[in-house]
Amino acid sequence: MDIIKKIHEMAKKAGKTIVLPEGTEERTLKAADYSIKNGLANIILIGNPAEIKSQAQKFSLDNIDNARVIDPVNFEEKDQLANLLYEIRKKKGMTLEQAGKLVEDPLYLGVLLIKAGIADGEVAGADNATGDVLRPAFQIVKTLPGVSAVSGAFIMILPEHKKQYGENGIMIFADCAVNPDPTTQQLAEIAVESAKTAKNIAAIEPKVAMLSFSTKGSAKHEKVDKVLEALDIAKKMNPELKIDGELQADAAIVESIGKKKAPGSEIAGKANVLIFPSLETGNIAYKLVQRLADAEAVGPILQGLAAPINDLSRGCSVDDIINMIAITANQANGL
Repeated sequence: MDIIKKIHEMAKKAGKTIVLPEGTEERTLKAADYSIKNGLANIILIGNPAEIKSQAQKFSLDNIDNARVIDPVNFEEKDQLANLLYEIRKKKGMTLEQAGKLVEDPLYLGVLLIKAGIADGEVAGADNATGDVLRPAFQIVKTLPGVSAVSGAFIMILPEHKKQYGENGIMIFADCAVNPDPTTQQLAEIAVESAKTAKNIAAIEPKVAMLSFSTKGSAKHEKVDKVLEALDIAKKMNPELKIDGELQADAAIVESIGKKKAPGSEIAGKANVLIFPSLETGNIAYKLVQRLADAEAVGPILQGLAAPINDLSRGCSVDDIINMIAITANQANGL
């Protein structure tokens, strides 16, 4: 089964509720309509009800009537969620009056709906900057216990003639979106969280490679030491995780080279989750693979938050939003 179809099928079984704070945005509405029609998730739209209804009629979106529409200015849980925000942020100096105003911001309201258990996850960013999407997430749901940093992973779907790599052509690349220079602890967390993404989203058994310019001591440098320290921490965080390093990229994914450079490794030559030592290496790598190998890059999937909240590119397509709704539902199912 095609990986995207598999992700959609998993989402249908999860039965989660996803909130879309940009409820009047055209692509978001079209994605919501498709998601409801095909049972990917229960949908909450935040926005002016009259405008949402008008947009739905304009684009013949017959399934929007089955979404819950929340007017951020006037809704039944407003006082409850304002009090919740106040309790969370009062030590930071927030007043109840300020909370009452912030709860009318769709991006804050969406995250508060998750915190209150009304929604399971959020997808936003088609009409808002990344910082604006993530700020409420960091302030309200925060990170998972034991996780100090959020990271961004891509599912890389390789073309038919490259299916010898990864898991039948499916690979996870991280971090490609968030942390410029992760600490050893953060690098370990990225490895552990990326393995969860492989299992819960891509439905593959993770085989994690900690990448470097060195394989098993072929070079000596403090940056190699950093990868080895992160490997040790990751193993302690999850002793059952199939992970190895330090590995050069070819040793990680090409079986003949893996056997030569890292004999005895259960990961070398078989890796399907690649952990890059820095944001620049991860970001450059995924874009090169996307362009030169004609791979499809699905993401970034945000990892490490205590609830699934995913940020879109403002240039995203309707299909991008649909896929992220399904991914977010599956993340919620795996937490």
